[in-house]
Amino acid sequence: AIFFFFLLILEVILFNNTLFKYLFMLIQTLQTLFKRDLTSLKREINAYHNEAVIWSSDQQINNSAGNLCLHLIGNLNTYIGAEIGKTNYVRNRTLEFSAKNISKSELIQKIDETITVVHQALNQLSKEDLESEYPLLVLDKKTSYGFFLVHLASNLAYHFGQLTYHRSLLIALEMN
Repeated sequence: AIFFFFLLILEVILFNNTLFKYLFMLIQTLQTLFKRDLTSLKREINAYHNEAVIWSSDQQINNSAGNLCLHLIGNLNTYIGAEIGKTNYVRNRTLEFSAKNISKSELIQKIDETITVVHQALNQLSKEDLESEYPLLVLDKKTSYGFFLVHLASNLAYHFGQLTYHRSLLIALEMN
């Protein structure tokens, strides 16, 4: 409930012309957050010493770390890369959750590519773009670019938390 209240407040701010100068700061803030969290994702994937464990799941964990990583990459490349950056990325969401045994180095390369795509795409946005309607219906209703980008940043953080939990839990299970 607090998260949705925060997003509502942000939506009000984005449409308030007296706070127009903050829109540019929002782009910079989002670039910083996406880079920070994707870099953390890369570190977390790199922390798996046994690559097979990246693709493991347990009855307490629905998705493997590898599949969560692919999902995050697919999400950002679709909604930021393809839609904003016009990269022509074509998402295969089913494969994000079914692919297995992609090497750790390939996952890290995909994360690095996503960092670049996100940064470049966000550089293309103007203050006016942030206020305008995001063209795809992804949530339960249409939103502005600014609102949707904040949603994507929080979604990345949420799934990163799942991935961190995955590694911690599997390490604990291996020790028992």
